[in-house]
Amino acid sequence: MSDTKIPRYDCSTLLINVTTSTLTKAQKRWRLAYWTIYSFRAMLSVLPKSRLLSAEILTSHDYTALDVEPEPSSSHDEANKLVSNSIDPDMDGIRLAEMVKNKDSHTLSLLGGVEGVATALGTNPEYGINGNDEDVSRRSQLFGANTYHKPPPKGLLHFVLEAFKDTTILILLVCAALSLGFGIKEHGAEEGWYEGGSIFVAVFLVIVVSAFSNFRQARRFDKLSKISNNIKVEVVREARRLQISIFDLVVGDIVFLKIGDQIPADGLFLDGHSLQVDESSMTGESDHVEVDSTNNPFLFSGSKVADGYAQMLVVSVGMNTAWGEMMSSISSDSNERTPLQARLDKLTSTIGKVGLAVAFLVLLVLLARYFTGNTKDENGIKEYNGCNTDIDDVFNAVVSIVTAAVTIVVVAIPEGLPLAVTLTLAYSMKRMMTDQAMVRKLPACETMGSATVICTDKTGTLTLNQMKVTKFWLGQESIVEETYCKIASSIRDLFHQGVGLNTTGSVSKLKPGSSVAEFSGSPTEKAILSWAVLEMGMEMDKVKQKYAILHVETFNSEKKRSGVLISRKADNTTHIHWKGAAEIILAMCSHYYESNGVIKSMDGNGRSQMENIIHGMAASSLRCIAFAYKQVSEEETADNNDVKARQRLKEEGLTLLGIVGIKDPCRPGVKKAVEACQSAGVEIKMITGDNVFTAKAIATECGILRLDQQVEKGEVVEGVEFRNYTDEERIQKVDKIRVMARSSPFDKLLMVQCLKKKGHVVAVTGDGTNDAPALKEADVGLSMGIQGTEVAKESSDIVILDDDFTSVATVLSPGDQLHSGCFCW
Repeated sequence: MSDTKIPRYDCSTLLINVTTSTLTKAQKRWRLAYWTIYSFRAMLSVLPKSRLLSAEILTSHDYTALDVEPEPSSSHDEANKLVSNSIDPDMDGIRLAEMVKNKDSHTLSLLGGVEGVATALGTNPEYGINGNDEDVSRRSQLFGANTYHKPPPKGLLHFVLEAFKDTTILILLVCAALSLGFGIKEHGAEEGWYEGGSIFVAVFLVIVVSAFSNFRQARRFDKLSKISNNIKVEVVREARRLQISIFDLVVGDIVFLKIGDQIPADGLFLDGHSLQVDESSMTGESDHVEVDSTNNPFLFSGSKVADGYAQMLVVSVGMNTAWGEMMSSISSDSNERTPLQARLDKLTSTIGKVGLAVAFLVLLVLLARYFTGNTKDENGIKEYNGCNTDIDDVFNAVVSIVTAAVTIVVVAIPEGLPLAVTLTLAYSMKRMMTDQAMVRKLPACETMGSATVICTDKTGTLTLNQMKVTKFWLGQESIVEETYCKIASSIRDLFHQGVGLNTTGSVSKLKPGSSVAEFSGSPTEKAILSWAVLEMGMEMDKVKQKYAILHVETFNSEKKRSGVLISRKADNTTHIHWKGAAEIILAMCSHYYESNGVIKSMDGNGRSQMENIIHGMAASSLRCIAFAYKQVSEEETADNNDVKARQRLKEEGLTLLGIVGIKDPCRPGVKKAVEACQSAGVEIKMITGDNVFTAKAIATECGILRLDQQVEKGEVVEGVEFRNYTDEERIQKVDKIRVMARSSPFDKLLMVQCLKKKGHVVAVTGDGTNDAPALKEADVGLSMGIQGTEVAKESSDIVILDDDFTSVATVLSPGDQLHSGCFCW
């Protein structure tokens, strides 16, 4: 290197000597650079302090540093997309709330439509909000939390005053006062207070214990109400579908809605298909309202999804919604009386009235005998001699007679009986909560103890609801792990369409750029999606990019199938895909695919072989799901722009793609629970939507049907068979039925009505929206806390928190003990 020293320039001297004409070219450049930096610092000095953070390096050193980073990866870019959203400071939460309440389409259009509102709220329609603590807290501060103000809980003093309003207590207090006064008059203050004072102490104890018990019961109901209201909702945050508490929902969240869900906040329709909403709780109108992105995108909290599915953008929460305002004005009443309490109250009242009547009659008779001279003292002398009797003697005699009458009243009234029932009921509720049963209606506590029949679902109640595809048939060939590679690519593509687009579930990555997939949706949907991704190589995002969904027919328990009409973007061809119960889909098909992609006609022999395949899988306790497909011609899709023309997808002439068998193991301990119920005289009837072979296999595995006994005719029926019986035949045969397969919610309702007509006390389990009529009709409705829809929970009396039949069987015990204890008392 050269030893030549580089001259140092004094920038201050350069700045001062602005008139010097002898500056070299290099010095002029340094002077220009100094002027630039000096001017930039001067401008920064007048900015707010918060904006100087980014310029800190300039104001701290006499040099400029460049932070050079490597080119970010695609996953880093994706993460940046997630965190770059910001809320428009001009967005008014009250304006948004009023817009939804009034269904103001004009205001929505001024805000740029649903997409404009989402952008203003810092929401990415695909990835949702950031979801970190800072973002959620900021949204709660700006727009409020998803809670509503409740009336303050009643204090202990309120229940003490309530106890004083009881007629029995008032009568006893009057009797105690009279007894105390007459006792002191007759026996003196030292000994005369015993009887009246004892009554006062007894009444005081009853009031204190009753008030404290009711206070604790009210507190317990308040806790149960919080648990009951803590609904789990599914949202997307940072590109992941999560389940969060309804109270953690914030404005800007994207919520996934499906049949049976209660809408958790006011919002706007973002995406979805065939959405129909029951707004009767808000508007009083019983007709279902269609919601879409064009004509009516407004969704009210408190409404319930009657059909379809959707994604909703939350725009107002808590007290800013009409539902929140209404709920804040309603106080929950925990003073509901059970039938047993009501009967005992009536009994106590009747005994009290009879006691008063007898006491009054005794009073009249004793007074008449005394004043007619028919009573004598211990010496045989008349106690009353007219005017010759001392007034003090007359008063003492009357006091003694009244005291006797008061004693009759005190002895006759069983003031401790209602209190004993209240305490026993509170204990039973506590026991049930420990046993994973949340009591929503008090009468269920005692009614459950006298149940004679339990009509139970299969999936999730008798089984674990942890499903996995274990069998796959393509045509008449069983496909195993080693032969998946032999499946034609065209068949794979069709399965990708039929699974990826005809579903309410989703596939997402645990982290941006990760190869690990996360599946969400119902257990059946998750099982099929995981099979399609892991075994069939489906990539959900690519499938959605290639096709557009035109119309959807969502699954429900009556149709037992779901369908989708799609259009391939590359060539605008239109296709129909159906998925559902295997024998129902099979009946819609006239052809079937083989693994090499060849289509074959399904004649009588071929159809019979397919039915045998389904029966074989069902006999192995597998749930059979079939997939079918059809390409629709241009003539048939000419009117596709007309929504009404697409309300029903074609259901005939389809081509069967394949059949999968899904295994759902029985819950541990369910067989012992069934046996315990049967030994206690409670009959178990299984009602399921699965086919008769699967139903038989599961019922045998659970102990409802005996493995060592031949199934008699009439013990296992299908829903359509039971439905077609006459009323007399149903009443005659209903006791013998132990398993009902391929049943609809209406079949379950019919069975409950028949059993009640025959004098049975019926308990019914249910988890779907369509189970609500049967749950209401039953003596005790038991909904499922995990898989149950909000409609089912609201229609039930008890919520089984863990969805386990063992908990259903355990609930019988506290109710039975309640009855036994009260009758022994």
